[in-house]
Amino acid sequence: MSPDALEPRRDLTLTHAASLVVGITIGTGIFLKSAVMAQAVGTPALVLLAWGLAGVVAMLGALCFAELGSLLPDAGGEYVYLRTAFGEVLGFLYACNSFVLGGASIAAYGAAVAIFVSDVHPFASQWFARTLHLFGADWTLEFGARSALAVAVIAVFTAINCARVMLGGRVQTLLTIVKVAAVLAVVGGVFLFGDARAAANLRAPEGSVSGGLAGLGAAMFAALWAYSGWQYLPMAAGEVREPQRNLPRAIIGGMLLVLVIYLGVNTAYFYGLPFWQVASANSTAYPEAPSVAARVVQTFLGERAAPVAALIFLISAAGSLNGTILTRARVQYASARDGLFFAPFARLSPRSRVPLTSLVLLSIWAALLAVTGTFDQLTNMAVMSYALFWIPVVLAVIVLRRRLPRAPRPYRVPLHPWVPLLFVLVMVWIVLSALITTPKESIATVALILLGLPLYPLFRRRHRERMAAASAPPAPRT
Repeated sequence: MSPDALEPRRDLTLTHAASLVVGITIGTGIFLKSAVMAQAVGTPALVLLAWGLAGVVAMLGALCFAELGSLLPDAGGEYVYLRTAFGEVLGFLYACNSFVLGGASIAAYGAAVAIFVSDVHPFASQWFARTLHLFGADWTLEFGARSALAVAVIAVFTAINCARVMLGGRVQTLLTIVKVAAVLAVVGGVFLFGDARAAANLRAPEGSVSGGLAGLGAAMFAALWAYSGWQYLPMAAGEVREPQRNLPRAIIGGMLLVLVIYLGVNTAYFYGLPFWQVASANSTAYPEAPSVAARVVQTFLGERAAPVAALIFLISAAGSLNGTILTRARVQYASARDGLFFAPFARLSPRSRVPLTSLVLLSIWAALLAVTGTFDQLTNMAVMSYALFWIPVVLAVIVLRRRLPRAPRPYRVPLHPWVPLLFVLVMVWIVLSALITTPKESIATVALILLGLPLYPLFRRRHRERMAAASAPPAPRT
């Protein structure tokens, strides 16, 4: 069979699909982003409010993606939805973005692994460092033990996913089960074995200053990195069994579980730690500090906390990294098969039926990003790109209801069109807040997205030639 005739295997079960949603979502943000959020809003109550509101927003997005996934259960996820609803230009831009800035999310998970290891074993000075000024922001190209570890862990999980999608799915399920159990153990440890008087920590600290509406928006923006996960499963829809049935169940059920866990974990943070210890935990402002999760584990494990916490966080980051590599590579694969991305990305391995070229090249790009930015810079860029594209993707629910009214939809968004419209309005507000509070990374993200436009005419011609060849009648036999 020729490489062009190969099709992916539908090896991912409902369990694998739900593990991708939960396992990617519960990754690094829940252990790192609370510090940035505390700096933005100034009180424990407002941080918890931001987590709750961001969780509700995430659920609205998950409901919309569930309908789109059941309507168009093909590999590519958002690329397929945008191309179908709005045409190939927006679909092409998303495919480029999924490679350029999707690599930033993979790089962020690799960087997070290094952060968690440094909680136990501080790294020596950098072997090489040089600062570049691009898009109005400073980007430090550095290489040392921390960067080498980030690159190495990306390489390991890329190799796992090059073997077979079933292997990637099984690894994802195992890592998800372990990480959920570990996170729940942290929550239980704080409330069962922490200081019984720690409830006072939940009150606003003296002299605290609220960040106002912009601060709340910035905090929600940070939380969306921790909640982002529902959008990944549809990227691998071409390898999910019974996708019309399993995609909505996995997306909605997975996000409900994540919302409950996140509120519990953050309540534990502020119950177990004074507010200043949360706000001064590892972040761009305090790059050498321990993570907030490491600090809260120390409240009930003492000196034994560092290695235990590092192990929990490593498993969690590894699960997100594995799932992100598995799913992201399918976007370039799907767009390349349509002639809207570089042709090598469309090739499936004859043996494993996975997009080998897409997996390898995406991971190489992610490894390069892992040595050029901090965790918060990488995640700010990734979340900005998510939010910008989520706006038209969710509007696609409304557009396709009108354009394809009779198409089978095993799942329909409730309260249509108010749920999609509310999600879109919140995303617009969050994007504007990001432009105000993190203008350099936000502008850099927009610039990187638009860099794909000059390439579109080239791929448009290839796409037209492919469509013409597919619709041409077969040549008569002689």
